Amino acid sequence: MNVQFDILKKSRELVLKELEGLTLEQIHKIPEGFKNNIAWNVAHLVVTQQLLHYKLSGLTPLCPDHLIDGYRKGTAPEKNFTAEEFDEVKELLIGLPDTLQEDFEAGIFENYQKYPTSTGFELSDMENAIPFNNFHEGIHYGIIRAIKKFL
Repeated sequence: MNVQFDILKKSRELVLKELEGLTLEQIHKIPEGFKNNIAWNVAHLVVTQQLLHYKLSGLTPLCPDHLIDGYRKGTAPEKNFTAEEFDEVKELLIGLPDTLQEDFEAGIFENYQKYPTSTGFELSDMENAIPFNNFHEGIHYGIIRAIKKFL
């Protein structure tokens, strides 16, 4: 499973690298043909990982409820982050994979609730939820890169 944590951490590093040099205005721009922006995608990565791993295990997610409410599946950008708020999102983006690995190794994910994803794949435990989340992160990394081309 260690390679899955390495993939998650590398994915998050790549997302952070895509943010370098972008202004607040740029990360909030929704280009024609897109339904969200870079800021939404970054926050969505944080939220989805927490929901797929912690919430479905009956545990409290490690990100604020307001972030979950605004960036979970089915949401769209409704407000812009301040620089300070987006810095907090980036800190969660980079820090939470280490916490996930520590918590996984400590064995706290015991009661996983089965979840049918929108791709048709059913998550049944952390052993398939972690790789599935990595797949999901790759999709949104690609979306972030695509949006960047229109800025």
